Amino acid sequence: MATDHIRYDVLARDALRGVLRRVLIDAAEHGLPGEHHFFITFVSTADGVKLSPRLLAQYPEEMTVILQHQFWDLVVTEDRFEVGLSFNGIPERLVVPFNSIKSFFDPSVQFGLQFEPTDAVTETAATSTTSAETAATSLAAPPAAPAPESDEEPAKPSEGAEVVRLDRFRKK
Repeated sequence: MATDHIRYDVLARDALRGVLRRVLIDAAEHGLPGEHHFFITFVSTADGVKLSPRLLAQYPEEMTVILQHQFWDLVVTEDRFEVGLSFNGIPERLVVPFNSIKSFFDPSVQFGLQFEPTDAVTETAATSTTSAETAATSLAAPPAAPAPESDEEPAKPSEGAEVVRLDRFRKK
């Protein structure tokens, strides 16, 4: 197999993270339109992630947050987002670098993105996964076990979704 000197996998992953960044920028500037809300799963021990010791103890490997009704001060930069959320009535400020994000899902329209961890996240989290092979788009795959973000119960995504991975179409 020929060597991919262009690194299409990295370009695709970065482009998909750009979609996530754009959606969060719009939410920060205008709020969430209609029924849109987001499940965002990230590696809690990745470089640059900032969680309180209480949350890190509760979610030592990964965490899913829900941006729906009760979040505040959403700030999006080139490499991360910061947001205020309440966990069991206790306000918290989270900092989440985009390269720590494993998945993004908007159940209102059955749209999601799924990412392989990058090298830095993989090393920090001490997982056995090797380098960032590829980004993957998910047309409707919900993330696992969301963390409670508010007292409200989030809408449950419908079943029957299929994850479509970009590496499925690669020649091996």
